[in-house]
Amino acid sequence: MGRILTAQDVEFAIKGGSVFACGGGGWAEHGRELGNLAVTIGRPELVSMDEVADDAWIATAAAIGAPGGLTDWEMLGMDYVKAASMVQEALGAPLFGLIIGQNGMSSTLNAWLPSAVLGTKVIDAVGDIRAHPTGDMGSIGMAASPEPMIQAAVGGNRARHQYIELLTRGATAKVSPVLRKAADMAGGFIASCRNPLRAEYVRRHAALGGISKALALGQAICAAEHKGATAVVDAICKETQGQIIASGKVSANTLSYTEEAFDVGVIEVGSGVERVRIHVMNEHMAVEDAQGVRVASYPDVITTLNAQGEPVSAGKVSVGMEILVLHVHKQHLPLSSSVLDPSVYPPVEARLGIELSAYALA
Repeated sequence: MGRILTAQDVEFAIKGGSVFACGGGGWAEHGRELGNLAVTIGRPELVSMDEVADDAWIATAAAIGAPGGLTDWEMLGMDYVKAASMVQEALGAPLFGLIIGQNGMSSTLNAWLPSAVLGTKVIDAVGDIRAHPTGDMGSIGMAASPEPMIQAAVGGNRARHQYIELLTRGATAKVSPVLRKAADMAGGFIASCRNPLRAEYVRRHAALGGISKALALGQAICAAEHKGATAVVDAICKETQGQIIASGKVSANTLSYTEEAFDVGVIEVGSGVERVRIHVMNEHMAVEDAQGVRVASYPDVITTLNAQGEPVSAGKVSVGMEILVLHVHKQHLPLSSSVLDPSVYPPVEARLGIELSAYALA
């Protein structure tokens, strides 16, 4: 029996998802809009993979673009529904459910509105427990596959005549850049649905229980909020088995929007021997100490928190702001097969100018 998602779950998903957003993963207000609309017009249902037949079709609901808030993007709830409808029609068979590509400020709720409107289930599995910059990193092992897959993208700034509907077929790694280019042309972000796969494959390759993990974290945060900021941070660390590895004032943030629809740059926190540098490509991907030693790296959770213990997206981190840096080691996280796919790392490493794969694949 599944779990009917409620308005309270919307807040849990946003607060928990925001920690796993790692500086990206969308926007809290967008997630609140999607979630509240879903639980108002329908009854989105969260189901475990244990409840899904092996031959059921499951696709991935996602949003593609740069979450730093540096562009004038527009995605409406109907865009997520339209993208799922387009994939279902192209598949020629009903989608039983949708997983999400990643957790995040709004990403955790990407499948809720299609569930409410189309009747697809919200599957308790994710392409990645934390947010990441490329679609391949949440493709549950399909990035290196030559198998043609269906991907759809919908959205865009209507006032600027940037609305796009796009349906593609092709190998995941070849098609993903096409959708990202569409996101740039649409104004910086676009809703998508992609890669319908049989449940048997999803069960073996996704990070199972990823949405429940975000909901539980959000519930713990909500329970601690009336006790103050310290209690919130303590609750986050306890629930995630994480720790604060740095704190101080932000001394630099070089984040900028690229034509590939990424936010890329470096955030520096603290000074002197306690200074740390966070490498950002949409999300926080690695942290180095003042000596240049790597102290955290994808797929670890790396999240910036403000003085109130609230996650802050990379684009909102400003010079002079007091922040904490949360680190959750990968050993405490359910990991999908995408994390162990060597093919997903070279484009990200090239853009960041740092190495990620050795630690991730170890």
